Amino acid sequence: MRRLNIYTFMLFMLPAVLFSCTEKPAENTAEGVQKAKKEVVRETILTEEEISRSIEYSSTFEPFEEVHLAPASPGKIESIPVEIGDKVSKDQVLIKMDDTQLLQSKIQMNNLQTDFSRLDTLRKVGSIAQQQYDQMEAQYEVAQKNVKHLADNTTITAPFSGVISGKYFENGEMYSGSPIAAVGKAAIVSLIQINKLKAIVSISEKYFPNVKKGMEAKIKVDVYPDMEFSGKIYRIYPTINPQSRSFDVEVSIDNSKNLLRPGMFSRISIDLEETNALVLPAVAVLKMQGSNVRYLFVNENGKAKRIEVELGKRFDDKVEVISNELKIGDKVIVNGQARLLDGVEIEVVN
Repeated sequence: MRRLNIYTFMLFMLPAVLFSCTEKPAENTAEGVQKAKKEVVRETILTEEEISRSIEYSSTFEPFEEVHLAPASPGKIESIPVEIGDKVSKDQVLIKMDDTQLLQSKIQMNNLQTDFSRLDTLRKVGSIAQQQYDQMEAQYEVAQKNVKHLADNTTITAPFSGVISGKYFENGEMYSGSPIAAVGKAAIVSLIQINKLKAIVSISEKYFPNVKKGMEAKIKVDVYPDMEFSGKIYRIYPTINPQSRSFDVEVSIDNSKNLLRPGMFSRISIDLEETNALVLPAVAVLKMQGSNVRYLFVNENGKAKRIEVELGKRFDDKVEVISNELKIGDKVIVNGQARLLDGVEIEVVN
């Protein structure tokens, strides 16, 4: 009896099911499917602005000049009248070596000078052979050069004004001529120039035609976040590094106020040229989560079109955008774009 009732119910419902399948849904009525709501956005017209094309790289300050001073030959150190951190002037005495050898050489030179003067007198009256005179003259010239060499290496002076950055011996010690581990060279003292510094910057090879000697540079350091220092390119290396595809330039930095020091980290910006670029409010550009992909939306016939872009130079609340798909006059969405998907219909409000 139960099975018969089930069959009867199914036969009764079959016409109703068939009728409902053939009935069309109502359109544009309260009973129909409501149309998808348009996204409300604001837009701006993409324009071109003249900007200074610049590049920025990080670097570390180095002394403009640095020398490691020591005599040419080993010997006893008589005195080192400076300490680390001392400011010294050009030609100031930094090292005095034992002068025993210098004094002996001076005595030998004076003897040769006396002998040479006698021979010169005899040569004038024709009493000696020219060969004998030439030999004595050569010995006297060698003695003079030897005395000068020893004098230069007995009293060593500063080749420029600067600061003593290293002192590796004390008074009375023997200088052996071996390299000092700290500098990798033979030295008794090290001298650096810091009233002017330099930074070596490795620049991408694509900018090689644009970088010129004498170009101005702007320098920022973390120690003085609210200050900007000036510099200038004074040397451009002539070769490209085949591994990094870059070339080096040396930037000189004025440090007359002594605020900067060698070893400080810096960011160096160089303006290459004046050029026209597409500039937008920075809020118009979105970033894909979990990647570095940047994109924006433009209004294309009432629909949102997604375009990937690269970022160029920043100007306060604006940013340069780079894309082959963008052109002057495009309507770029600057408000409400975070809710958009590619192809979604939009409604623009003022």
